[in-house]
Amino acid sequence: MESRVLLRATVTGVPQLRRPIGAIHRQVSTASSFSAFRFSAPIGSVGEGGNLISGRQLRPILLLDSSPEKREILKPVRAAAGDSAGEAKVGFLGKYPWLVTGFFFFMWYFLNVIFNILNKKIYNYFPYPYFVSAVHLFVGVVYCLLSWSVGLPKRAPIDSNLLKVLIPVAVCHAIGHITSNVSFAAVAVSFTHTIKALEPFFNASASQFLLGQSIPITLWLSLAPVVLGVAMASLTELSFNWLGFISAMISNISFTYRSIFSKKAMTDMDSTNVYAYISIIALIVCIPPAIIVEGPQLLKHGFSDAIAKVGMTKFISDLFWVGMFYHLYNQLATNTLERVAPLTHAVGNVLKRVFVIGFSIVIFGNKISTQTGIGTGIAIAGVALYSIIKAKIEEDKKKGKTA
Repeated sequence: MESRVLLRATVTGVPQLRRPIGAIHRQVSTASSFSAFRFSAPIGSVGEGGNLISGRQLRPILLLDSSPEKREILKPVRAAAGDSAGEAKVGFLGKYPWLVTGFFFFMWYFLNVIFNILNKKIYNYFPYPYFVSAVHLFVGVVYCLLSWSVGLPKRAPIDSNLLKVLIPVAVCHAIGHITSNVSFAAVAVSFTHTIKALEPFFNASASQFLLGQSIPITLWLSLAPVVLGVAMASLTELSFNWLGFISAMISNISFTYRSIFSKKAMTDMDSTNVYAYISIIALIVCIPPAIIVEGPQLLKHGFSDAIAKVGMTKFISDLFWVGMFYHLYNQLATNTLERVAPLTHAVGNVLKRVFVIGFSIVIFGNKISTQTGIGTGIAIAGVALYSIIKAKIEEDKKKGKTA
């Protein structure tokens, strides 16, 4: 009977619980009814013994009357649940959580570096960045759909209101992704990442002039070496061309607007599901430009030339793996940055860019002038300084709110 009452409550709402719950409490005066109550308690959250109603966790103490005698009924069950939860947390990884965080950082950097290297190698024999951008997202979307089909993770429902706030984020993500790849195909990977170091400058400018937020003078001063360093690197970059430079700049602007729209699209949905939905929408946005801009060339000689150079098997496997690395490194970046403080987040992002630039120079043997190297170093140092100052400001704001 108890289970039928709770099932009915879950469907129809909380107000209908009052009368049947009273009947339950008249029965729990005996030992047998206490055992029955313990049997029905796990419906909902096991850890709290509650019921999931309208997507929100309600504790049993809120469902029952507040008399002291009835509160006593819950104590043995809650204590047992607490003990089991405590036992579940005991373990090697539970004692050393920094190992898990370190592993996340390592995999994030590793996948990012592999993606950039493989991506550039593909462009060396298949220079079609619009199509490759769509492939990146397509592989990721297939991965998300397969993950949802097995419940890892469980797909979060989406409605029209949430879709409206995610569409601008996804459109900016698609434009930024395409233009980044156009730049990767046109110039050296290290140079594209040097230009993309200007992204904090665009973020600060948008916050100040579009959102009306006051940016401290210290942040503006920290951006000066970033602008100076990128300018120095660009003037003497051996692979410089205007297509690569302008595309990287458009990418910076697109990702800046993505950040602005993301702040307006805050939801209770977990980051894995949010990124999956954004990938699906972004793929839909990327397909038409790929067909219009590169479709005729691909059908005429693009695919045939690539297959003639590397073979069908390698061509398909390269496209598959570059898509997998792209999706996984983005997903791991999101999951990693959720585990750490803002300052660690900032330092991690800067170090990632250093790793990518360094490995790309070594792998591809890109020759850079002394001025380009110095400019790149100054730009990265400026980004690091900006990120650290901004993270400290954010932490101070949080402390001020909690105080």
